[in-house]
Amino acid sequence: MENSKLAQSNLEKIGSQVVDDPSFLLSTWPQRAWLGCGCISLFICLAKCIIAAANSKMWLEPISFALFGYLMADLVSGIFHWAVDNYGDASTPFFGYHIDAFVYHHQKPAMITKNEFANLNFRNAQTLMFILFPIGFACNDPAILAFVGTFFGCAMFGLQIHAWAHGNKTQLPSWVVALQRIGVLVSPIKHSLHHRPPFCNNYCMVSGVCNVFMDKLRVFEAMEVIIFGVFGVKPRSWVE
Repeated sequence: MENSKLAQSNLEKIGSQVVDDPSFLLSTWPQRAWLGCGCISLFICLAKCIIAAANSKMWLEPISFALFGYLMADLVSGIFHWAVDNYGDASTPFFGYHIDAFVYHHQKPAMITKNEFANLNFRNAQTLMFILFPIGFACNDPAILAFVGTFFGCAMFGLQIHAWAHGNKTQLPSWVVALQRIGVLVSPIKHSLHHRPPFCNNYCMVSGVCNVFMDKLRVFEAMEVIIFGVFGVKPRSWVE
């Protein structure tokens, strides 16, 4: 009960910030700088991958690893999404901000579309650049670089992909709509299922392809039962 009250208090705080100060959604120059650094780190990985593959004339392995990274990014996005939707609060170490933001997102789903680009994506870029820069400079294996670049690239812009899944297709770039239509990016129609009762499925939000077997096998529901059995903690999807 205390956690629920704290979560509600934090939701109201975030909501009041957005309503009272629209600049809360605008990009700042420090945010743009962090995003730029993240993009540079990602570019180094992908550029080295392409150059190494071109020099070796071996493309199959890097392409296979890139596809694997893409699928893993979708799967991990679902696990992360499920976790922050259902457990913890603002006081949770490292993830408190994300938990508050995702819980608030379920109250105001369309609000994510109002964030400016750097404002929405800089936090992921800020974190992941410290992983990508060392790998990009130290690694010369095109397969590893392909996996790292694809996986962390999807992770870096996962919130943007999520925001596009809440957008109106008439206001989205045509290439985004095309990628959503062919299933490369999760579409608004598919993602909307997550925001309907019983609010406990369709968590994967890069392409959404992993939702097919995660929901069919009821993996998240099984994990919730195990956590409740071991720790006595109910997920928010059971009680809210």
